[in-house]
Amino acid sequence: METVQTEKKKKILSCIQPSGIPTLGNYLGALKNWKTLADEFDGAFAVADLHAITVRQDPAKLRQQTSEVLALLLAIGLDPEKSVIFVQSHVPAHAQLAWVLNCYTQFGEMNRMTQFKDKSTSHADNVNVGLFSYPVLMAADILLYQADLVPVGADQKQHLEIARDIANRFNGIYGNTFTVPDPYIGKNGARVMSLQDPSKKMSKSDPNPKGFVSVFDTPEVIMKKFKSAVTDSEACVRFAEGKDGINNLMGIYSCCTGLTMDEIANQFEGKGYGDFKVEVANAVIEELRPVRERYNQIITDKAYLKEVAAKGADTASRIAGRTLNKTMKKVGFLMP
Repeated sequence: METVQTEKKKKILSCIQPSGIPTLGNYLGALKNWKTLADEFDGAFAVADLHAITVRQDPAKLRQQTSEVLALLLAIGLDPEKSVIFVQSHVPAHAQLAWVLNCYTQFGEMNRMTQFKDKSTSHADNVNVGLFSYPVLMAADILLYQADLVPVGADQKQHLEIARDIANRFNGIYGNTFTVPDPYIGKNGARVMSLQDPSKKMSKSDPNPKGFVSVFDTPEVIMKKFKSAVTDSEACVRFAEGKDGINNLMGIYSCCTGLTMDEIANQFEGKGYGDFKVEVANAVIEELRPVRERYNQIITDKAYLKEVAAKGADTASRIAGRTLNKTMKKVGFLMP
């Protein structure tokens, strides 16, 4: 009888910080595709709460937001029976490996990280060592799970490069220890910009609440925010240079409907921006409706959330523990 060998799935890792409710930009740019990644790859998905404390957090709020983001990962369709879904701080190996890797990372490499420069400016009253070295913790996250692939946006490319550099450096000294990860460039998710200032990325930390849509905003709030979105004076729905507001709305509509820019322009030919904004809002409302409904069911089931977190931590700890033990032995630590 002929044995059929199935090709081993590549491993992929994605993490999200519990620093507030994700925006429509987070959802369309990344989260929407995580279910597809989980089906296609051997996936690990983490709530990166250790990363969140580089900025001072309110303890009760951090706990609440960690539970909310965990519930959201389940609401977007991730299955804890098929993927490893866990809270980062529940797996101590992350902090342990980060310390070891700190000792194999050069100060000059960290000093070149553009996000540190940006964040130290916006948080000038708390420029802590964690803020400086958190790319090493990010490297530990990736390397612990021997991830082959890591989905990255433009603002994370530098961090994946440093993870690759650290892995190569360590492997060069001690022999093959870590998988050197590659970036995963999937189908284009929308790069969603602020509804009030389309030159800036949509952000949950935007001081103007009209600038961003939360994945848990009600249909009424979503409609109101899109109706007040910045456009231009041309009153013509077309994708073109200098039409940042309309380009942003068209990108969002395209991501929700699957229509191309030309198809959108044809659909709204002869119609004003008012009609277009309403239809974009309706598309977003329908896109987020099943996620919000599923989330509302999950977030009230505390026992289920606790069970998912415990199961995820157990599985993640086993995987991470193998890598950590191998690393510790190679460095020369006396093992228990």
